[in-house]
Amino acid sequence: MSKIVPLISSGTAGPLGVLHLPRFWQKVSLEAAGKLADGYPGCGPGYDQLMLDGLGLNKQTTIDYISRSKPTYPQFEVWVKQQDGVKLDQGSVTSLNSQIAGYIHDDETRKSVLEASEIEDGPAAPHDAVNLNNLDDWMEFYNAEIK
Repeated sequence: MSKIVPLISSGTAGPLGVLHLPRFWQKVSLEAAGKLADGYPGCGPGYDQLMLDGLGLNKQTTIDYISRSKPTYPQFEVWVKQQDGVKLDQGSVTSLNSQIAGYIHDDETRKSVLEASEIEDGPAAPHDAVNLNNLDDWMEFYNAEIK
């Protein structure tokens, strides 16, 4: 069975306007199907937990829904909207999106990702986690599927 590197960026939002939500859905869905590439958590402590907390979603309930129901992404968004206490008001979504877009990796992580992608570190190099994570995903995909 083929393992899949998730290529939906944390910087991508679906119709609800929530960054990282589509990537979270993809990773949990792939993990439930036994197809998530090695080294990727279905639900990790970083952006995944930040997004769950920001929306007021219960981690296990959300994982269980995706794993058992296997929803399409639009079906997942409908489910999210139906959850008690979910925070989808403009202020909550804007705050969460700002946290996701503004997260910066530590220097060691940045340098490691840039080096693996053969990008010189400096002012012009990406410093935000969203773009560094994209580079990391693309390199993992390249190494697994193209090289």
